[in-house]
Amino acid sequence: MAARPSTRETATGPALCATVAVLVAVATAGRFGPPGAMLLAGPLGAAGLLALARGAGLSADDVGIGRRSWRRGAAYALVCVSVVAAGYAVAALIPALRPAFLDTRYRSGPGAAVTAALLLVPLGTVLFEEVAFRGVLWGLLHRRGGATLATLVSSGLFGLWHVLPSLRLHRVNPAVAQIVGPGRNGQLLAVAGAVVFTAAAGAVLCELRRRSGSLLAPAGLHWAVNGLGILATAALLSAPG
Repeated sequence: MAARPSTRETATGPALCATVAVLVAVATAGRFGPPGAMLLAGPLGAAGLLALARGAGLSADDVGIGRRSWRRGAAYALVCVSVVAAGYAVAALIPALRPAFLDTRYRSGPGAAVTAALLLVPLGTVLFEEVAFRGVLWGLLHRRGGATLATLVSSGLFGLWHVLPSLRLHRVNPAVAQIVGPGRNGQLLAVAGAVVFTAAAGAVLCELRRRSGSLLAPAGLHWAVNGLGILATAALLSAPG
């Protein structure tokens, strides 16, 4: 006679479906809501997902927020931030790489860039995405089929999550426009490239979460790539000449 699935295993399926539903709701709010909607939708969505995880039987350690992992996660995060900062500094000094920073979304001045990097990115992007993809989703999938399944599915969904934000990428970034070209074909190539790139990035973030046991590690790298990228872009756009 086959063993009956445990209560924890039985709860995983509905929790996964509910997690995906929250992802869709937050993505819709971010795309079609008023400016700054993610500052509310992101934290609320993260809180809702953590409640779902608890209801499905996941512990704080299962979703990467257990206290025992804070020190290790913070150490990983500090290293990641330092490496990204050094990488951006070097790239900014190389003329051939500077066009990659010329994103028209960040021409509004250093004040707006600082606000985006220190408020919008951590609260409106990093908090929700790390809790969702490397925390709750990864934890549920890990319980169902192990780390490999958790990483593959979470990273694939993370790539698809970036379809809506990348719809205008070929228009706002000259370096991307030069590679993919204008028009509908350029848009499709830009979106496909963004999905592949972010799925690969998601796999790296999942590995950081697995190795450190903490969401602090992927959150540090995630913020550094986005937040420091905005600051570097703003600095180059405002530089004379």
